[in-house]
Amino acid sequence: MEAILLNGKEIAEKKRKMIRDEVSQLRLKNIIPGLAVILVGDDSASRTYVTNKQKTSKQLGMHSILIEFPSSVSEEDLLSKVQELNIDPSIHGILVQLPLPKQIDEIKVIEAISPNKDVDGFHPINIGRLMIGQDTFIPCTPFGIMEMIKETGVTVEGKHVVIVGRSNIVGKPAGQLFLNENGTVTYCHSRTPKLHEYTSKADILVSAVGKVDLIRGDHVKEGAIVIDVGMNRNASGKLCGDVAFEEVKKKASYITPVPGGVGPMTITMLMENTLKAAKLLLQNR
Repeated sequence: MEAILLNGKEIAEKKRKMIRDEVSQLRLKNIIPGLAVILVGDDSASRTYVTNKQKTSKQLGMHSILIEFPSSVSEEDLLSKVQELNIDPSIHGILVQLPLPKQIDEIKVIEAISPNKDVDGFHPINIGRLMIGQDTFIPCTPFGIMEMIKETGVTVEGKHVVIVGRSNIVGKPAGQLFLNENGTVTYCHSRTPKLHEYTSKADILVSAVGKVDLIRGDHVKEGAIVIDVGMNRNASGKLCGDVAFEEVKKKASYITPVPGGVGPMTITMLMENTLKAAKLLLQNR
């Protein structure tokens, strides 16, 4: 039996409809969720992400602005713009597209964003809240992964979850979210010896390393849920993930494709976080 495909586009579209409806309700109260995206330099991948974020926010009825800086911008000028947006009442969410040029300290920039407008969920205060199970802005890709798991109807509690990857953006927060749902979590990474010994015991396997065909058929337990966060190009230039899809789909119960899996969910959860930030403002009035 082949795995059921977890179609990120379809799941995202359902979620976006709900967000669109809530945005309409907020507009009746004269609140239009506002997202500011800062793009530094002209990296083509970053520009594509930013364009998609802008397009989606407009489709959902949100107010969206794009602020562009040349790659030569000073750290001081960038931080000054962030502070300006922190006090702008029309902006509820601030996102600085990473990576940033070498002369700018990414940590300083992330910490400069108000935790109440940190819709990427990267601020240490929001990460700390996530760690202790408080309500917070969740990093968008891990948030999207949890929504996809919900779609399967499988309960996380008691399941063995193996996360391959330990980035601050995906691996670490994803593992914490599963832990908060009472999963038993194992973290693996590029220096884990005999990786298959861990992955082959996973009920839920998340790979977020960025290496073509890292997860093969023999890495996967029969009936596991496999979430592929990798975004790579194979030898022929085709977009692919970390998982050898054709091999693994014969063993998994559910699997995400690349493209069209986690990607659409990431942008959707950014919109969810922006909506949440606007609703928080309404509560605090």
